[in-house]
Amino acid sequence: GIYIRNLKNAGAEIFQSRATLKDAHTVHLEAEGRDVTAETILVAAGGAPFIDQSVPGHELGITSNEAFHLDRLPKHVVVAGGGYIAIEFACIFRGLGCEVCLVYRGEDILRHFDTDISVQVHTEMKRQGIRVITQTTFEKIEKLDGEMKRVHLNNGTHVDADLIFWAVGRTPSTSGLGLEAAGVELDKQGAVIVDEYSKTSVDNIYAVGDITNRENLTPVAIREGAAFAQTVFNDNPTTMDYTFIPKAVFSQPPVGTVGYAEHEARKKFKNVDIYKANFRAMKHTLTGSEERVLMKLVVDGDTDRVLGCHIVGAEAAEMIQCIAIAVKAGVTKAQFDDTVALHPTIAEELVTMHEKFKPNI
Repeated sequence: GIYIRNLKNAGAEIFQSRATLKDAHTVHLEAEGRDVTAETILVAAGGAPFIDQSVPGHELGITSNEAFHLDRLPKHVVVAGGGYIAIEFACIFRGLGCEVCLVYRGEDILRHFDTDISVQVHTEMKRQGIRVITQTTFEKIEKLDGEMKRVHLNNGTHVDADLIFWAVGRTPSTSGLGLEAAGVELDKQGAVIVDEYSKTSVDNIYAVGDITNRENLTPVAIREGAAFAQTVFNDNPTTMDYTFIPKAVFSQPPVGTVGYAEHEARKKFKNVDIYKANFRAMKHTLTGSEERVLMKLVVDGDTDRVLGCHIVGAEAAEMIQCIAIAVKAGVTKAQFDDTVALHPTIAEELVTMHEKFKPNI
């Protein structure tokens, strides 16, 4: 892959082996049966899908690891979860023509996102025919005839499907790495505890990426690795700013978001103004689609700085990457308003939302 090639081009020595820490400076290479030592060690073993093994029959389900290796398209799919992966695969399977039911233990899907995003995505999923059951969990899964399985829910009902898909989160891959032997501290979820420089409880051992359970996104892990390199090898202490990281959910329609959600902003800032629009894209007057677009700006009422931008709609991920540059740079709502709209586009709504949103009380 590209990363292996880049490492080789940089002159890195690569060992194709499972590795375990023996102490703070020694790594055992299992495939080669020998030890190597280093002044500094970086742990970046990532994470793995979580399966609730307390559910009888849990082994009858698959995770995102197996989803791309199915030998046939299922007719009925039950997805457990309400985050990125659950929503994305529910939409993928529905788009391929499967009957899809999503079961989530929480009150709202995408609970870490702005509430308006959660509601909009939930509404669009139901409009597409995806059955969404919230505040419900799996009690047990049993095998029926052929490929069919039955999922018993804790609300007393059941759902039958030929594919059960676990997407209830991911866990840090810390088991079996020998971290305890090296003195590295883990939290209750098994993630490596690090400081702002990605240093663990052991001075010469660092950790980045999903294994630390901070922002579990590939580009973030790459930035954390770059910050580590600057700090350790370039005598330039560097930290990550996690405030304005652009994120996307590749649902249908997709989500793009950067910065503070409304509920987060209201906890941190005294005066918060909201600007939002919910509309049907002009192009759908021709297609006949009822798909709607949500756009929302969260603004500091005292400084006029845009604190967050949230979009649900076609090409939301593409838009949010560009918007994130401006939001991170401190763009104001007045600067949004002073920008000429590009018509006819969905994005023009971002610079034409002039009236503050006033909730009906």
